[in-house]
Amino acid sequence: MKKTLLALSLLTAFAGAASAQSSVTIFGVIDANLRQIDNNGVKVRQLGTDGLSSSRLGFRGTEDLGGGLKAGFWLEAALNPDDGTINSSGKFWHRRSTVSLEGGFGEVRLGRDFTPTYTAIGAYDAFGDNGVGKITNLQSRLTGTVNTTSRADNEVQYFLPKDIGGVYGNLAVAAGEGTVGNKYVGGRVGYAGGPLDVSVAYGQTDANATEDKYKATTVGAAYNFGFLRLLASYSQFKFLVREEKLFNVGATVPVGASGLIRASYGRADLSGGAAGSTTANDADADLLAIGYVHNLSKRTALYGTYAQISNKGAQTFAVGTTTPALPGGKKSNGLELGLRHAF
Repeated sequence: MKKTLLALSLLTAFAGAASAQSSVTIFGVIDANLRQIDNNGVKVRQLGTDGLSSSRLGFRGTEDLGGGLKAGFWLEAALNPDDGTINSSGKFWHRRSTVSLEGGFGEVRLGRDFTPTYTAIGAYDAFGDNGVGKITNLQSRLTGTVNTTSRADNEVQYFLPKDIGGVYGNLAVAAGEGTVGNKYVGGRVGYAGGPLDVSVAYGQTDANATEDKYKATTVGAAYNFGFLRLLASYSQFKFLVREEKLFNVGATVPVGASGLIRASYGRADLSGGAAGSTTANDADADLLAIGYVHNLSKRTALYGTYAQISNKGAQTFAVGTTTPALPGGKKSNGLELGLRHAF
């Protein structure tokens, strides 16, 4: 009898926990493509990944605590569908691992996540910072140790409420915990209303043992005309005496009910480094990219992208890697044809 009562008590406890959990969702993306990289005549043909969207497997959920307050969690792993491995970083929950509390005050989020300066760049890239045409193919760390160009570990973030007239923003602080390149502070604020989306972001990372700052500033805007969406951004990166100015302009054009043409042009202008280095005054680069997406359904799409980077001076920006590596001042070309499925 005691064992029966104990079993009933445990079942009741689990049932109560399940009912309190408002929702739990399993989600993911599998994106694979046929890709060719040509770096100054050295060609690599491969089964590539993440040409349209980043491959991932995730779990997210929320619990309604009452009074407009919600608790949430988000666990998201980066995958390589070509060989079944996890992201090369070695972190299983590479993309995101957070717990949060949300209410009328906004949201407080703890854990590994995007940085505000990264979301400000990706938001105005016609290729969504994926594939051979992504604008961050031209971003330099300027010889600093920077582990926060996209995400940060040990991050504490605050997000503004979602109902304040189109204004959005967030602040983030990440503890370095003794690792050079991890300590970060930054923020982003913007406005999205109707066809217009504009924002500005700033962040800095301790990029060496003496805590000199790698500083990133981005201003971006997008406007949807219906038949055409224009996107543009200007980013400035500074570390010690070295600097990069990164310009990007792009467009997406709907084709019928299922198609989308994407195109962009980017330019990296570097200065301050020693002559003959990748941060010298003449170590600049241009990126041209064009692509097409055909949606077979809301979850499945075929796509193709071609991109070319033209380097100057000693610059070695590339759309992908080869062995041997791309020599300074040479061109890098990439072509990918792929399939993306989301679930």
